[in-house]
Amino acid sequence: MRKIKEVLRLHWDLDLGNRAIARSLSISHSTVIDLLNRAKAAGLSWPLPETLNESALEQLLYPGSGKQTRTRPLPNWEWVHRELRRKGVTLQQLWIEYKQAHPDGYQYSQFCELYREW
Repeated sequence: MRKIKEVLRLHWDLDLGNRAIARSLSISHSTVIDLLNRAKAAGLSWPLPETLNESALEQLLYPGSGKQTRTRPLPNWEWVHRELRRKGVTLQQLWIEYKQAHPDGYQYSQFCELYREW
């Protein structure tokens, strides 16, 4: 759990130094410096608006860190299973065919893991 508001409060309200803030919150002083630099770049000041909760504050300071869901095409696992029953067919060969059809698809290790889960 991030301690962004507490870092900002200790810095702006109590005027503590970076290392003192880090010790009191059990985080590294470089994290404190990074948070303060991000807050300055975002134009924040103390007191923070009451509507700004911890997750909104995190999104403001770390705009690209939201979870990105990238959907990759799933293979037809029933077809893969049927093909593996044929003599001489390997999972790696089926993965190569899958990658040729879907270049942005899963890599081999994830392909195998998903097949095992299926």
